[in-house]
Amino acid sequence: MQNQELRSSRREYTKGELLENEVPANPMDLFSDWWKEWESLGRPDTTAMTVSTTGADGIPDARIVLLKGIENGAFTFFTNYKSKKGSDIEANPMVHILFFWAEQERQVRVVGHATKLSFEKNQSYFKERPVGSQIGAISSPQSSVIVNREVLESEVEANNAKYGELGPDCPEHWGGYAVEPFQIEFWQGRASRLHDRLRYKKSHSSWSVERLAP
Repeated sequence: MQNQELRSSRREYTKGELLENEVPANPMDLFSDWWKEWESLGRPDTTAMTVSTTGADGIPDARIVLLKGIENGAFTFFTNYKSKKGSDIEANPMVHILFFWAEQERQVRVVGHATKLSFEKNQSYFKERPVGSQIGAISSPQSSVIVNREVLESEVEANNAKYGELGPDCPEHWGGYAVEPFQIEFWQGRASRLHDRLRYKKSHSSWSVERLAP
């Protein structure tokens, strides 16, 4: 691809607007409304979101994970606690979540504090997963270097033989995080790149909202 092709790739954003006098006082209500609109489109991977972390090395890292719920105003997802994201959060629990919904010309940026879910909640969700996913979770040393794929497939085969259709118990190194937001920005594309950006900021138990220049 040539640079000129990239520079000439553009489109106008004309599908909506975002005005201070029309948004709710609580950003989670606005997120819920936007989410329902997005989910109603029936697109694949509707729960996909980007989670960015920064570990002890100071290098930011980002990856796509799946949103698994919103509990008491916190965004939840599950992973291997020994993974790169797990070690990053252990060193620095400040997390950035990004949702991008291109067809609606919207994005939501969430900044919050991540804490581990209880082992009871981890167990409950782990048992809801397909047995294949359970086996995968205990077989993969996520983010670790392995010699080849055969090593992973051999571990999966051994665990399938060991646990069968019942599946394994939830391991202690696997579980969920709840990201409690203290800042949420809603972005609505507008014509001529004059996008609407409203940022909610939390102080104690209340939220304030402010407009950002595009």
